[in-house]
Amino acid sequence: MKPKIIAKLTIDILMTVLLLLLMGYQFWGEAAHEWIGAGMFVLFIAHHLLNLNWHRNIFKGKYTIFRVLTLCVDVFILISMLVQMYSGIVISRYVFGFLPIEVGMSFARRLHILGAYWGFLLMSLHLGLHWNMIIGMLRNNFSTKRISKVSRVISPVIGILIAGYGVYAFMKRNFLTYLFLKSEFVFLDYSEPKILFYMDYLAIMGLCVFVSHYGSKLCKQTRRKKKEQK
Repeated sequence: MKPKIIAKLTIDILMTVLLLLLMGYQFWGEAAHEWIGAGMFVLFIAHHLLNLNWHRNIFKGKYTIFRVLTLCVDVFILISMLVQMYSGIVISRYVFGFLPIEVGMSFARRLHILGAYWGFLLMSLHLGLHWNMIIGMLRNNFSTKRISKVSRVISPVIGILIAGYGVYAFMKRNFLTYLFLKSEFVFLDYSEPKILFYMDYLAIMGLCVFVSHYGSKLCKQTRRKKKEQK
């Protein structure tokens, strides 16, 4: 595997881990949350530096439905990251606590809730849109044809089960409340076992991956059929 590909996969895996840690604020404390957030932003920049070709080609070529969807998700991720960066700096008590910011705390907290929950879903959708590429790289370097054939049968079934539980977890964790800021405070259960919390959030992430992955496949199949009919 090429060093650049290893670097990309490593950064993507680290970003996914940090994203989950950030959502579990109650387990790690405020100081750790801030430092993890700062690390997430550094990885986000590194991710874009390793994908400069994408930026160079953004105005080149034909825009298919899949490419438009991917661009929209990426733009909204950028917006959510900027929102998180701004709001995180304003309410920071540790990493940026030295800055003399004393106004806009209430507004920044509301933005932080919006950025966190929308960012989590958008990054999960982004992961799903690139799922084929990720699986392809792993298969080319680690898998065998036999495993590949088995995975084609089992993967959709596992995906449906995870997505189904993800819908339940999405409702259970009151995502709609926080996505549309119906509450200015996030309920945090400090006594909840970590395994249950992260099982739910991984399922929600799996739901987003399932929707975007199979949704993009449907878009590509529809486009292919239209071409064949011409």
